[in-house]
Formats: sequence, structure tokens, C-alpha cells
Amino acid sequence: MMKTVALEGVTKRYGSVVAVRDLDLALHAGETVALVGHNGAGKTTQIKMMLGLARPTSGSVRLLGFDPSTAASSIRAQVGYLPESVSFHLALTGRETLGFYARLKGLDSRSLDPALAEVGLIGAADRAIGTYSKGMRQRLGLAQALLGHPRVLILDEPTSGLDPALRREFYAIVSARASEGATVLLASHALTELEGRAHRVVILNQGQKIADGTLDDLRSAARLPVSVRIRPVGRFAAIGWRRLADGSFETEVAAGGKLPLLAWLLSDASAIADLTITEPTLDDLYAHFLRREAA
Repeated sequence: MMKTVALEGVTKRYGSVVAVRDLDLALHAGETVALVGHNGAGKTTQIKMMLGLARPTSGSVRLLGFDPSTAASSIRAQVGYLPESVSFHLALTGRETLGFYARLKGLDSRSLDPALAEVGLIGAADRAIGTYSKGMRQRLGLAQALLGHPRVLILDEPTSGLDPALRREFYAIVSARASEGATVLLASHALTELEGRAHRVVILNQGQKIADGTLDDLRSAARLPVSVRIRPVGRFAAIGWRRLADGSFETEVAAGGKLPLLAWLLSDASAIADLTITEPTLDDLYAHFLRREAA
């Protein structure tokens, strides 16, 4: 995959405060990367450097092969950005606002309707933004980020204000753009909804990268136990199993012991009415890597 964003040995200081420390990170065409970390972990500073809004104290940042702080407008036009807090002039209509951003990117008015339709705002395009709900303003922010089919999409807390149905639509849009070859970076606190929607997860803590890989990679590195729950047909008794209020039984097993346990359970499948396996969630993994770092 072609590398679209690269940070090498990047450190960013604000006086005595180190916001990002010795960070190496590469993003590639066609992949969706989740950037997670608590407030103050360095996510926003990292995004600002990717966009050329801040210069690193040391190290190098490259966006589509160029230094983003000095890149020509034609390179910047290939980047879409949705900030955490979107703010628009309330007296302007959605179409007028999107037209302003299109002109900044050197696009003509023919790009507006497809972008508005993609985020479900074509019917409200000529209404003043002051009449929009928070979710509608968030969708308008996404529309401006999508203008011109950018090669790099950086989205900061993108589903804020969206209901569950609209969140599914949002991730469908993001997935479609990634399948077309765009790089998508999702910075979010909503860890649960990122599962299955990102190729990689990058965890930051105190300005440093403490984990980077697929969900399976992180699970393998963390070696957290897997939860197995069964609902037996008749009586069931085994050491290490907890009986739950609904009559089912639950236990935890090391990742390497999952398959042998399942083989034992399924050796008499008629004795089991239901079986559920719960792998460690992204929330579990995030907490694990933070604890490991603190230790």
C-alpha cells in the first residue's frame, strides 16, 4: 500500500510541556486507522501536525510526500478534515456554506449536490444552518470534508451528535471512501463503535504511541482471557464455571485455551442449548495497555 502520511521521530513541545514524544507512524492508501487516547494524550497535536497547522519541534511529517506546513494548496485540497467541534455561520444555508468550502478547494458548484446527498442533507440544503440540529451540522461538517474526494480524510470525533442509525450511515460512507483508496484516520473516544470498522488501532498515552496494530494483533499482544458462556440442556457441573442468574454458566480461559475448551464442550453438542464467546473488546484492550504503561 502507498504511504500517504508519515511521521518519523516526531516530538512537539509547548514550552516545558511535551505534547508528542518521538512518534513514528505511517498511514497508507485504502486503510482506516482508529486513533484513540484520553484527553491530553496527544491526538489533537498529532492531527494539527499532519494538517500543517503546527510544526514539529523535531522529526519530520510528510503528507502525500510533502511537508504539510509548506505544501501547495493543490496538496491541501486532497485532504478532508472534520474537526471535533464544527462551527458554521448560522445565517448561511447549508448550500452556501458548502459552496464556500468548495471554492477554497478550487471546486465548482457541481460538487455540492452530490456531497449534500451523500450525507442526507439535500432536502435541507437551502435552509439556514441556524435551523439545523446538532446532528445535521455534524453531517454538513462531514460533507465539507468529503468535497473533492480527498485522498486523506482526518475525522476528529466524527459521530458526535449522530443517532445510531446515522452513525451506521456515516461508517458506510467512510468504508466506501477507504475502498476507493482514501486513507481514513478516525480519532474517537467511542471505542466500542470502532470495533470492526478500522483496519488498525493506534493507542496514544502522554504523547507516545503505546500500541499499534489490528484488533487481532492487539489481542495477541495483550493475551487477555476470553469469556465463554453456555446454556446447558440439563445439569452441568465443572470446576471454574460460574452459574449466572438466568441459569447459564460462564468461565474465562486464556486465549490459547479457547479451542481446546470448545472442542471439549462440543464433544457432546446435544447437551448445550447455546454458546457465546466474547473476545476482549477494544475498551478492554485500551485499559490493559494503559495499565501496562503505568506499571
